[in-house]
Amino acid sequence: MCLAVPGKVLEVEERNGTRMASVDFGGVVKEVCLEYLPDLRVGEYAIVHVGFALQRLDEESARRTLELFEQLGVLQEEFGDPWEQAAAEAGMNGHGPDGAAAAGEVLR
Repeated sequence: MCLAVPGKVLEVEERNGTRMASVDFGGVVKEVCLEYLPDLRVGEYAIVHVGFALQRLDEESARRTLELFEQLGVLQEEFGDPWEQAAAEAGMNGHGPDGAAAAGEVLR
């Protein structure tokens, strides 16, 4: 799944002529392009999709959305470790508790 997620701008800098920011998404920090919101500043919130800040957002709306996403497990799905997620999915698909297939089992 690929969502637009609200995040808080922690740091802004220019890299190779492009405005970039470190953005906190409820404890996960990612690099984000600010070219669509060139006046976004440290401390402000924005909706981010596929690495681009698309729309400014007020703090209360951002916090409520992040809390809801966390309750639904969406943040882990969006930002979690892909290897850990694959292992968990394998465990749910009839493989062993550690995600490993039983001896002689054909992996799907």
